[in-house]
Amino acid sequence: MLSNPNIDLVSRFLRLPLEQRQQFYQRLQSCGMSFAQLPIASIREDGQALPLSYAQERQWFLWQLDPESAAYHVPGALRLSGRLDKAALQRSFDTLVARHESLRTRLDLQEEQRSQHVLAHGVIEIAESAVDEARLKARVEAEIARPFDLQQGPLLRVSLMALSEEEHVLVLVQHHIVSDGWSMGVMVQELMQLYSAYSQDQACTLAPLPIQYADYALWQRRWMEAGEKTRQLAYWQALLGGTQPVLALPLDHPRPAQQRFLGARQDIALEPALVAQLKALAQREGVTLFMLLLASFQLFLYRYSGQQDIRVGVPIANRNRVETESLIGFFVNTQVLKADIDGQMSFAELLQHTKQRALQAQAHQDLPFEHLVEALQPERSLSHNPLFQVMFNHQAKAQTPVQQLPGLRVANLEWETRTAQFDLSLDTQETLDGVWASLTYATDLFDAATAARMTRHWLGLLQAAVADTARPLQDLPVLASEERRHMVEQWNATLRDYPQGRWVHQLIEEQVQAQPHAPALVFGNQRLDYADLNRRANRLAHRLIEAGVGPDVLVGLAVERSVDMVVGLLAVLKAGGAYVPLDPEYPRERLAYMLDDSGVKLLLTQAPLLAQLPVPPGVETLVLGESTFAGYSEQNPDVAVDGENLAYVIYTSGSTGMPKGVAV
Repeated sequence: MLSNPNIDLVSRFLRLPLEQRQQFYQRLQSCGMSFAQLPIASIREDGQALPLSYAQERQWFLWQLDPESAAYHVPGALRLSGRLDKAALQRSFDTLVARHESLRTRLDLQEEQRSQHVLAHGVIEIAESAVDEARLKARVEAEIARPFDLQQGPLLRVSLMALSEEEHVLVLVQHHIVSDGWSMGVMVQELMQLYSAYSQDQACTLAPLPIQYADYALWQRRWMEAGEKTRQLAYWQALLGGTQPVLALPLDHPRPAQQRFLGARQDIALEPALVAQLKALAQREGVTLFMLLLASFQLFLYRYSGQQDIRVGVPIANRNRVETESLIGFFVNTQVLKADIDGQMSFAELLQHTKQRALQAQAHQDLPFEHLVEALQPERSLSHNPLFQVMFNHQAKAQTPVQQLPGLRVANLEWETRTAQFDLSLDTQETLDGVWASLTYATDLFDAATAARMTRHWLGLLQAAVADTARPLQDLPVLASEERRHMVEQWNATLRDYPQGRWVHQLIEEQVQAQPHAPALVFGNQRLDYADLNRRANRLAHRLIEAGVGPDVLVGLAVERSVDMVVGLLAVLKAGGAYVPLDPEYPRERLAYMLDDSGVKLLLTQAPLLAQLPVPPGVETLVLGESTFAGYSEQNPDVAVDGENLAYVIYTSGSTGMPKGVAV
């Protein structure tokens, strides 16, 4: 039991004005004592406005952006086989609502001041309906997707679907603002205990709750304000730095301007032999299975993206206190686990690197993710999550999904995942029967075939890494041998002779001779045959030669996707020069850097873009257009070039520093 002197100490601390709280916190720190070692005390007073927790504030913001979204619903579904006592079931929910304030909480908004309002009494009505087996999963998914009103409540919804007199499905849906995955487990466990007693006309006494969620929210704020936020934030700022790169995975579809949180899932079971190897390796290297699987996922993301700075979101239960273990509420926090990967590292080295970062994160786990976002100020976009775009979650030793109650057999019901909060989420689960994994993906970004291929590649990398932990990460095979053979030997016409000593623009000139009126270029309603394309490119090429363009001379090309873009590319090659593509949608700072770094003296562009381009002094600009260079020759230029001459210079994304020009 927690001692009363400690409770009294915390109560006095929490009631102190901010400055005195900060001084008291510093004294504790100087004595080597953490406030986290002390209990959570309730200091609520009647009529006091109860603040939201930091996590709840972010949920409120996300709900306002899209109140119809089901991305932050916390669902559970139980299949009940046998004789169901509906009165006992209703009484069980009545007891749960009376016991947990979060189940009778709604959100208040008065003049931009948000607070949580706990109702004195709450009633959860069980919505009953009939359903047949064929439509069951669709009905469950529809019930999960039905939106909540955070200001009206209730924020728990219970549905009972009858398949027959002795076959029912109980669907529980909570909004994340008052719950999390652990909370759903607490609810189901207590529901089973209550139902077991009430269905037999017995009393059920659950262990009393020392605090409620609103007490935790108030305690969290006053502890963080006293100085704990500053201490933990310093670690994360030093680790993550001032630049927050976006993970550049190869997408099947362009990223939409705003996330729609639509998702699907691919499941995979790890072979028993592989699981045995994983456990043996984890024991040998002194790491947990969580650390090993996280390292393998980071390796997969490194190989897929080519980026060395890999950041993965990892949820933590944030239940490291006895007072919060049995509460229903939104406690889960998110950490950003950063891996700095070098292709020359071995998997054994990556494991130790991941272990170190995980242990450091554990020592700084209380800082709310919302504070980290606020402090680091990443470039905000509704198209992706800030600080990280992929999630990894590992659950160990999950409870057996089948339970026995008086007259009832209870089993978890699986349903199809229809939401995705991130680009990718890898969930792994360790049970007594083995290790299972599932990859949830945003369907706006990836096709099902791509997600299936990703699961194979992750599993292949995991198997290869376990088999040879000393091999450099860059040498571990991503593709299975059959997949590699298919791509290398069947997709590529490797036996076909390709003309040597002739360049792209010369091959086009040959096509002009062979089929001058064949379609060469189509853009919207514009069409050019080979003769037209060649004439326009030749006129521009002669103008470029007049301006001094020749072999290895760089020419900037800042144009929108258009016919002019292709004419410009071809003309630069005909003049013997090399083009430097400059996307007009890039920030001005990036364009200015590329123009300066490349040293181009001539820039091809379009009239509407001139005003927005940061053209430095000394750079000549030519505006492209069909009739702009009408006075120049239409004959093919005769410029001698060699295979070693430059064709173009392209700049990297700059995700790991300043963009770098790559000469090709």
